Amino acid sequence: MTTPLYCGIDLHSNNSVISIQDKSSKQVYEKRLLNDLPTILKALKPYQQDLQGCVVESTYNWYGLVDGLMEAGHRVHLANPAAIQQYNGTKYTNDFTEARFLAHLLSLDILPTGYIYPKATRGIRDVLRRRLLLVDQRASQRTSLQSLLARHTGKRLSEGQLKKLDSEGLRHLLPIPCASLIAEALLSMIQSMTEVIEQLERAVSTHCVKQKDYELVTGIGGIGKILGATIALETGTIERFADAGHYLPYARCVNTKKISHGKNKGHNNRKNGNRYLALAFMQAAHLAAIWEPQVKRFYQKKQSKSHIMVAKKAVAAKLARAVYHMLNNQEPFDVERAFG
Repeated sequence: MTTPLYCGIDLHSNNSVISIQDKSSKQVYEKRLLNDLPTILKALKPYQQDLQGCVVESTYNWYGLVDGLMEAGHRVHLANPAAIQQYNGTKYTNDFTEARFLAHLLSLDILPTGYIYPKATRGIRDVLRRRLLLVDQRASQRTSLQSLLARHTGKRLSEGQLKKLDSEGLRHLLPIPCASLIAEALLSMIQSMTEVIEQLERAVSTHCVKQKDYELVTGIGGIGKILGATIALETGTIERFADAGHYLPYARCVNTKKISHGKNKGHNNRKNGNRYLALAFMQAAHLAAIWEPQVKRFYQKKQSKSHIMVAKKAVAAKLARAVYHMLNNQEPFDVERAFG
């Protein structure tokens, strides 16, 4: 009769601590190894038949190890670090205790896991993530340039007017040397980011027209194939969400609260969920409020009663709920149902 074993791997930049234990938390194997896949597989080989799974923390460098373990036939679980902190009450920790803790959570079947994105689409997703961040950073630089110009000229230029500006036009608007220097630096960053964004979009555009889920999401006004692909890829398989109530927190479209004995104990789990998906829905909300008349009316009504960001988040939440139903039911966007 075999003894079920559980493996926790505390992954670092150049080494990993591996801990294998049984159901009673008795250590069967424990060692620090270099991040060399053949070495790690060799260490796990004697226990592979009895291993119920290997837990790897979702750090920045998990791709190679997780892919290698899965290809070698191991059942791999990608641990969610933000959620694991809720359970960790130990006063003293080190790399070995953290590896043991991962294995222990797996043995208790309470391990908060992350989604292992398919290797085939992971590269495209990473390119789209970089584009998403650059679009957000470019918007920030545009806002800075708008504010600088408004401060010195008393006029706030629209995004369309900013796009037409060149260095000569800036010097004409801002004859003040120091202000002009800052403005030209901001404009140069905006133009450089735009070039890189367009380069990334061209690189992934062919891939983005092949998937049905992408096409469904692009049915929302203002969402093109690039942003649609971003939302679909960051979502992954929609079946992993039981309902829209589970999808919205993942997209960070609902506020989180910690309530104890009927009292609000503050906000919790702000870092849970997918920040890239949250950013994509915020960009989608901005665009949908421009291109979809009914979404625009909803946005303006919310904005009149609150702040612009509150209104945008409200639109993002509505869009996220709509996207869940669109992908789950494979149905087109229904603006009346979503915003009626």
